[in-house]
Amino acid sequence: MLSREEFIRNSLEINLFFQRIMKEHLFFIETNLQAPEAEYIADANRLKRNFEQLLAKSVNYANRTTISERAIRSNEFVTPYTLRAEKVNSRLTGARLDTRITKEELELFYKPNYNFEKGLEKDIRILNARSLDVLKEVIAFQRNLMTLISRCEIFITLYDELLEHLTLEAELYREILRTLQNRRMPGRTLCAELNFWNNIMGEHAQFIDGMLDPTEEALKESAEYFAEKFETLVEICIRTAKREILQRSLNTTEKIRDFKRNATIGLLECEIKSIIPPLLADHVLREANHYLRILRM
Repeated sequence: MLSREEFIRNSLEINLFFQRIMKEHLFFIETNLQAPEAEYIADANRLKRNFEQLLAKSVNYANRTTISERAIRSNEFVTPYTLRAEKVNSRLTGARLDTRITKEELELFYKPNYNFEKGLEKDIRILNARSLDVLKEVIAFQRNLMTLISRCEIFITLYDELLEHLTLEAELYREILRTLQNRRMPGRTLCAELNFWNNIMGEHAQFIDGMLDPTEEALKESAEYFAEKFETLVEICIRTAKREILQRSLNTTEKIRDFKRNATIGLLECEIKSIIPPLLADHVLREANHYLRILRM
């Protein structure tokens, strides 16, 4: 069972990462639905704002208490490119993002020897419960969209597989929060944990490949290379020694992290031809940073 300190710290770190991921998922849905789907656009915007409000609370609690230095240094909550990517995407789409939260996150710092106050545990438990409530709505909303798309009743400029990908991440977040509320961490096997994230990294590479302009041949070849590498890691996990599969996953994730970081910079500088929003590039970069922290732990 997690101690009070472990419960608070783990909850805040999970929420700081996933609440931003969730609200950006909803931003991508909001900005890729078509004008006739005003009701669903409004739903995506409402749920996005709900997660922004939760993220603002998490940042406030993180400022009042402390999170690990490793988590802050990982650049999984925000990167040096997040704020600029938000501003660019808001300007290009007209959809709102609360950049004040990002500015506050950039100021987070580690406070050694912090004494976790008892009353904070109740506040964090309420925060987790509220996040679970919104997640329930988000998962149902995204599953409903996928059903409507499969019937050709609505059109969205996102791949079906990408929507499934977003929903699987939401379901993972829900699983982690549920176990945290019981003062535990998820008890996944090594291959279950690695295969989830290796599959996520591989799908990122596939999406990047599919959203790059056909003339970006070198970048498309790199994306295809990473998709194949991560697919292989998923296939061989069970029959590979623990140390070897961890090291191979770490090495490949470090390489795709560098690829994503370069792509984020290239998109922000308008040097890459694609239909990839800069915020999406930064988004998948943060997910690689998060996975790298898991692997190094």
